[in-house]
Amino acid sequence: MTVDETAPRIAPLGPPYDEETSSMLARWMPPNSDVEPLALFRTLAVHPELAARMRPLGAAILAHGTVEPRLRELMIQRTCALCGAEYEWGVHAVAFASAVGLTAAQLASTAGSGSAGALWTDAERAVLALAEQLHEDSSVGDELFARLQQHFSPQQILELVVTAGWYHAISYVIAAARVALEPWAMRFPER
Repeated sequence: MTVDETAPRIAPLGPPYDEETSSMLARWMPPNSDVEPLALFRTLAVHPELAARMRPLGAAILAHGTVEPRLRELMIQRTCALCGAEYEWGVHAVAFASAVGLTAAQLASTAGSGSAGALWTDAERAVLALAEQLHEDSSVGDELFARLQQHFSPQQILELVVTAGWYHAISYVIAAARVALEPWAMRFPER
């Protein structure tokens, strides 16, 4: 038996949506969005209770954090790249990279050399290294923690760690459900 490794394992909901699902999907999307809800959100909507519990944390990370948006996006981009979550990396590349001033070379570096690249400030390099160390070791060494303390408050360090954890969870959902890539989203650069 041949398995289509690109077909979703958990099919996202499709229109027409019932009133409750439509309302939930609208809350996940940007205000006044006139595009189809993202495949990830429609996949999460298969379990509406779980999706409803997840949304407040996701929204808080994106809209109510204390970490500046550029650094938040670096954490998200590097975490998603390390997890192989091309879907989420590509959506964020289109939705946020330009707005936070990431160049094409910097964006490519988040999917490649990461903190080893020469494109970053010390604070940015520390954020990328945090994503890498959390991914590789599920911990933060004393040397990196000291570097983080030079740039961030305890609240911001916690927020960066939680952001990495959240995007690990999102990456797991994408991989397990095989969420199909959005046609308009960026793809990982050639390696």
